[in-house]
Amino acid sequence: MKELTKAEEQLMQHLWTLSKAYLKDIVEAYEEPKPAYTTISTVVNVLVKKGFIGFDLHGKAKHYYPLINKEAYTKQSMKGFMSSFFDNSIRKFASFFAAQKELSVEELKEIRSLIDQEIEKKKS
Repeated sequence: MKELTKAEEQLMQHLWTLSKAYLKDIVEAYEEPKPAYTTISTVVNVLVKKGFIGFDLHGKAKHYYPLINKEAYTKQSMKGFMSSFFDNSIRKFASFFAAQKELSVEELKEIRSLIDQEIEKKKS
């Protein structure tokens, strides 16, 4: 799967939220200051060519929809992220985040709880 640029990823986030949308709907989903209509149109066309977006024709209007779901893209992106920054080591990844000063004790407890839940699932 190809990686998305920041602009493409932002557009996909809107389309994942909308599920199906005309170009005007995608433009409306952006916060102010919105990119130019033509810029968004160009990004949509690139995503169609890359195979991330499909469309149905309704007269002359195109009704766009994602061809890949958010979960699948996120999973693939995280694999690349883990490879690039943590040598594919979950341990290094977890250690990095656990050591961050921005995490409160409560947040660390929540993370530990999530991990404990996954441990219990795998035991079953």
